[in-house]
Amino acid sequence: MTAATTALQVRISVPDVWDTVHLTVAPDSTVASLKAEALKAATGRDPDAGRFEVKFRGSKVIDETMTLAQLDVPDNAALIVLKARRQPVR
Repeated sequence: MTAATTALQVRISVPDVWDTVHLTVAPDSTVASLKAEALKAATGRDPDAGRFEVKFRGSKVIDETMTLAQLDVPDNAALIVLKARRQPVR
């Protein structure tokens, strides 16, 4: 097996619903598809994925059309999906 065909285990934190999702995905999956899958698994519905952003290694992923392989996401990596516009605490 090559790295391109090996499935990756990833952990995605979704702080908006206080949940962590564990997914098995292909390295050629896009960040956008990973985000949509994580949101659906965490919330149980199809939320507007455009209102959320993905962070990997502390930085926002600007181009969500990139694949996990292009981002060098290793097996058992941790990502975060959070609202793109954070709401102020009152």
